[in-house]
Amino acid sequence: MLHRQPRASLTTQRATPPASWETLLVDAVQTPGRMLDAYHAFHSYSFGNQLLAMFQCRARGVQPGPLATYPGWQAKGRHVRRGERAITLCRPITIRQHDSDTEDDADDTRTIFVYRPQWFVAAQTDGAPLTYDTPPTWDRTTALATLNVREIPFTLLDGNAQGYAYPDRREIALNPVAAMPVKTTFHELAHVLLHGSESLADDHADLPRNLEEVEAEAVALILTESLGLPGSDYCRGYIQNWLAADRIPEANARRIFSAADKILRAGTPGAQKGA
Repeated sequence: MLHRQPRASLTTQRATPPASWETLLVDAVQTPGRMLDAYHAFHSYSFGNQLLAMFQCRARGVQPGPLATYPGWQAKGRHVRRGERAITLCRPITIRQHDSDTEDDADDTRTIFVYRPQWFVAAQTDGAPLTYDTPPTWDRTTALATLNVREIPFTLLDGNAQGYAYPDRREIALNPVAAMPVKTTFHELAHVLLHGSESLADDHADLPRNLEEVEAEAVALILTESLGLPGSDYCRGYIQNWLAADRIPEANARRIFSAADKILRAGTPGAQKGA
């Protein structure tokens, strides 16, 4: 009888999430450097998946690094070692639903999120030498244009205010002497994406003020730390101040990651994006 070593785990059945979005976000808020490490290792993937991959690498003692599927590594001239367990990531899938109660035949589409264990990090592979992509540079002017957000003059008399936003008008204003203008830009852009009439969620109008501020500053934290920009320590204090004893609900954590991804992609239009 021929004994074979187990192949790498390639199951495509629905997997259990390795961690909740709330858990990943709280860990990023409380642990300086977590987002920076995850971004440099997995920058072609969404922020949520970066942290999911980092969470699993830490749990298994695997060196973080470039990610690819089994055939993806084969195309790069590398192969996944036998017995390696796949990394689980979250993927959006658009499904079409037919409403039998309506007279027309129109189909409605909606997006669901599923977890699939289909990826492996470079440390789980052998083969051809690796080439590493440099994380893209974020450009503020490009981001504003891509997101269709207009910057208007700062007119508040309160010199302590760093900036403000009119989400429904897709306008932001920055104090000309703002201490951290890029961090403030991230914060105000998050308000536009999350708290205006074109919000990423239908229930944005029901959010209490403290959660609105937590969402916006958490987006700023993810982006400043990932891009190695100043302000992440200030973000942590700001979030803790507004959050008080409350928690960040799962739905809000997902919204935060989604907005951060959208702002990053808007400022790096040539960047490749994985799952």
